Amino acid sequence: MRSVDAAGAERSSDQHNRKKPRLETEAEMPLADALAADGGDGVEAGAGADCSGMAVEEIVQHPLPGYAAPVALSFCPDDRRVACLYSPDGTLHRKVYTFDIGQRRQELLFGPPDGGGLEEGNLSAEERLRRERARERGLGVTRYEWRARHSAGPSSRSGIVVPLPSGVYFQDLSGSEPVLKLQSSPTSPIIDPLLSPNGSMIAYVKDDELHTLGFSNGETKQLTFGARESRKIHGLAEYIAQEEMERKMGFWWSPDSKHLAFTEVDSTEIPLYRIMHQGKSSVGPDAQEDHAYPFAGAANVKVRLGVVSSHGGEVTWMDLLCGDPHGSHGDEEYLARVNWMHNSALAVQVLNRSHTKLKLLKFDITTGKREVLLEEQHDTWITLHDCFTPLDKGVNSKHPGGFIWASEKTGFRHLYIHDKDGVCLGPLTQGEWMVEQIAAVNESNGLIYFTGTLDGPLETNLYQTKLFPDWSLPLQPPKRLTHGTGRHSVILDHQLLRFIDVYDSTKSPPVILLCSLLDGSVIMPLFEQPSTVPSLKKFQKLSPEIVEITAKDGTTLYGTLYLPDERKYGPPPYKTLVNVYGGPGVQLVSDTWMSTVDMRAQYLRNG
Repeated sequence: MRSVDAAGAERSSDQHNRKKPRLETEAEMPLADALAADGGDGVEAGAGADCSGMAVEEIVQHPLPGYAAPVALSFCPDDRRVACLYSPDGTLHRKVYTFDIGQRRQELLFGPPDGGGLEEGNLSAEERLRRERARERGLGVTRYEWRARHSAGPSSRSGIVVPLPSGVYFQDLSGSEPVLKLQSSPTSPIIDPLLSPNGSMIAYVKDDELHTLGFSNGETKQLTFGARESRKIHGLAEYIAQEEMERKMGFWWSPDSKHLAFTEVDSTEIPLYRIMHQGKSSVGPDAQEDHAYPFAGAANVKVRLGVVSSHGGEVTWMDLLCGDPHGSHGDEEYLARVNWMHNSALAVQVLNRSHTKLKLLKFDITTGKREVLLEEQHDTWITLHDCFTPLDKGVNSKHPGGFIWASEKTGFRHLYIHDKDGVCLGPLTQGEWMVEQIAAVNESNGLIYFTGTLDGPLETNLYQTKLFPDWSLPLQPPKRLTHGTGRHSVILDHQLLRFIDVYDSTKSPPVILLCSLLDGSVIMPLFEQPSTVPSLKKFQKLSPEIVEITAKDGTTLYGTLYLPDERKYGPPPYKTLVNVYGGPGVQLVSDTWMSTVDMRAQYLRNG
């Protein structure tokens, strides 16, 4: 089961009731009409053709102009519908909509039963902190997860699971009222509810412990114990994993739904740091927060990894303890990634404290014993990725099993095939460009789909290449499947026949298309920005100039240049503000609409 949330969209744009009313239309672009009717992007329609009259308040508005588009798109289990989170009035209060591809009809599938859903005022402290770390601003519904029908009977309906502050709901596709499967509260919230792959259970964290809920019978079971009284947490990602490593989860279902791997985070050696809320009329817990915060240079939390049956029982602890410099594996400071392999083994990535050494470990879940599959070292920095992909069928009869791995050992991130023991068999991609993400793997047809920068570092496109090339011959260049300049984010259907393409550029706000995976041709538009919104026209005329600068060592650097109106301010040179970010792995300059609606830059260009 695939969980879909809005956090990624929020970062990029920084980026129920009784019988539910349905919103239906035969519009070919299903969501554009509702948006156009409303003005749709939170910007006053009377704005001028330049930014000289921009109010300071517009700098911090959300969603940004053009970013009221649908987010968290996904295909339903049978690929007949596309779902998304969307707000027809152009606000951050979103609901779940679906679009029937065959009938070209949209409808509201789920809105919060209480009418509001997630609001800043009804969140627990832990949930507020997690939203900050995920850079998430969405309200109403912020996440949903598809549940497929697995057997006959009324309890095996297809639908979506939706977590809200009030609890976890199930909404089937028939339009009946949503069912509250699991109740939550601000004092004892349900955190990170996640369906098992077979849809029979929901795992979640409550009161610092890992639990499961039987989807059909409603029975709950606590799987871990003893955390709260010892300043430990079972099943939640620690602060540094969420903030710096983009690991949001602290537990992982096995593919057969029989086991759960989970973290135990031990903060007993981290001193509590108190934050006072100045100006509060009260004293005590309401006026202060205490956090076990790992300061720079001081100790980090200790993290170990356990595996437990989804029906409960003894925990098997893996031979791993991150954050213990005096342990037998003292250079393993951070637990960065956890993946299940198809033989019920665990693949785990660990980093040293300076981010210069990474190990990929394989664990036997019955004994906890470890095996090192590979190690990577870099003099400066290792960038984490999510490209580890186990193979079902293996490379060939000589190499059963195995996995796909991404490495920057050539100076550019590329994909490689490894056998089950970690031996690299050969590359899948090569050249002076970067692979960004694996979109899908088709072992039967011997193809892999991925996004990357082959056509330029300012763009991202979807490509296809051979999964099992003949390494005695030169690698063939990948086939590009997306069209148009800018950056493309893609979602592939389960049958690997079609994909959703969300793309934008400095000249164009986000557009959403349904395309063929065979050749990238457009099947139909799913969302196009309304041409009647004045603010979009204004910003399309104010896109920045992308410039190239050659560094002393010959490296080409890129910048976005926001020039003032020469008719108003005269010819250059101008006083110039420079905005840079020095952290690794973050690209500020790209051919995206985000560069155009950088509201602070647009405000300052006419300051």
